[in-house]
Amino acid sequence: MSIDKIFGGKSVGPIEPVKRNRELDSSKAKESGAPKDRVEFSSVLQEASKAKQADPAQAAERAQKVAALKAQVASGSYRPDLEKVAESLLRFMAEDK
Repeated sequence: MSIDKIFGGKSVGPIEPVKRNRELDSSKAKESGAPKDRVEFSSVLQEASKAKQADPAQAAERAQKVAALKAQVASGSYRPDLEKVAESLLRFMAEDK
């Protein structure tokens, strides 16, 4: 199959005029002071970002707690409060519905 059959005998022209039009459009936008694109994040995302940037004192305290729990699990002496675990699971399941 030849290109002539695809385009019905019409030749495909250069794409330079398209490039020139884009350049003209972008220069007009710059001259007219058109607003630039910008991104705004929702307050939920901003709060999540703040939560990730935890206070160093809190991070150190959390690391100590995690280390203590790991030691208890490794030694076999970790005994979670089963009532608290059950309450937490029930709340989680109720929120999911």
